[in-house]
Amino acid sequence: MSEVHHVDQNFSLFSRKKPSKTPPFSTTVDTPPMTKKLTKETNPDPESSDFSKLGLSEWVLETCKELRMKQPTPVQRHCIPPILSGQDVLGLAQTGSGKTAAFALPILHKLAEDPYGVFALVITPTRELAYQLAEQFRAFGSGLNLRCNVIVGGMNMLEQTRTLLHMPHIVISTPGRLKVLIQDNSDVPHVFSRTKFLVLDEADRVLDVGFEDELRAIFQCLPKNRQTLLFSATMTDNLQTLLELSANKAYFYEAYEGFKTVDSLKQQYVFIPKNVKEVYLQYILSKLEDMHVRSAIIFVSTCRSCQMLSLLLEVLDIEASALHSFKSQALRLSALQKFKSGQVSILIATDVASRGLDIPTVDLVINYDIPRFPRDYVHRVGRTARAGRGGLAISFITQNDINLIHGIEEVLGKQLEKYECQEKEVLADITKVYKARRVATMRMMDEGFEEKEKARRAQKNKTLAEKGLLKKHHKRKRERSSIETGN
Repeated sequence: MSEVHHVDQNFSLFSRKKPSKTPPFSTTVDTPPMTKKLTKETNPDPESSDFSKLGLSEWVLETCKELRMKQPTPVQRHCIPPILSGQDVLGLAQTGSGKTAAFALPILHKLAEDPYGVFALVITPTRELAYQLAEQFRAFGSGLNLRCNVIVGGMNMLEQTRTLLHMPHIVISTPGRLKVLIQDNSDVPHVFSRTKFLVLDEADRVLDVGFEDELRAIFQCLPKNRQTLLFSATMTDNLQTLLELSANKAYFYEAYEGFKTVDSLKQQYVFIPKNVKEVYLQYILSKLEDMHVRSAIIFVSTCRSCQMLSLLLEVLDIEASALHSFKSQALRLSALQKFKSGQVSILIATDVASRGLDIPTVDLVINYDIPRFPRDYVHRVGRTARAGRGGLAISFITQNDINLIHGIEEVLGKQLEKYECQEKEVLADITKVYKARRVATMRMMDEGFEEKEKARRAQKNKTLAEKGLLKKHHKRKRERSSIETGN
């Protein structure tokens, strides 16, 4: 069930220390490659301590107090000291465990000792997560007069280039846009010539094979003596391979073995025919108040489904925001802000919202479509039950999803519980929901969504073809179809 990609052995991720001097004449005998040495720690960890014992500056400790961060979380306690000591670090910890502070605090500690730009480059897979990381960096560095800028798609490229040339302390970017800026302006690569830290947040997603060309272009601009920090909630073959290829002694902290969801999360399923999924969704949303749910995220697999459900709920007078990649960046940020502020209590989203976003009051996650890979399920349900709070995840399972859900249960090491509801009560509004679906479908056609979808697909195929990945992409689609059908 796991997604497998093979990493090129020449794909340089970790910094390379200068090789020792060799004599002018050497033998022709090949020496065997050195085995990668890895310092690994897992929970259980030492007894709880406070931030003052981690080696952070006094001003950082004061900032933690102001932000009401009383004690470091396990990932912070384990990873901050090795980062301060100059090691490359891979930190694996479940969502909501404080991974951002685990790398932001030591980076800002080091920046205060020798402030210059660009001091740190943070690469993240989604635009929304980039903006959130910038907010957190600014909060942690509020006493530093910190210059932190976001470089993502959907924004003015000339303005972004000018921003980079002004040498901000921290740059947070998605891979695609940064590659374009590097290649379009010969002055941009020099901006990163002294960068001390490279951070890959949600590293498993960033290191997906589709980003390999972008990362190569970015890494070529970075100095060899940088520190590389990788943080993720899930381990993948790519992360493991890159660790093994690292020339440095990296520190590896793993909060848990394999996939894990927090104990405070209640995970349930409802087995339903595919043609009544919207009816069940409308029923559950009508019960939010009875379930004491303040806010909910509905995850779907495609932009089409996201837009369709958004229009359907609008027809049913259920207020919701939609977040998917067909929307402009301004509309995406607006939808997210409305949800985070409580102005709207329901967010419909593709997996663009499954990574890292910290929305404290999410009580319910609905998997309207089952994700193809267990790691994506972990990230989705990780939007709720954060920081010790309780939460509920309900997954809609159709006949086509049985193999997928069994794979998820296998890696989680637990079975989902059945969500109890009376079918007669659920189907009472079937006529109203079907009518709303017809209206929503007509609105989709009027908006020209299908034409936009075709244009987006053609552009994606063109990009994959230019990278030489189109055949691999089609092969993966066939494999996914095989998994879903059980063949």
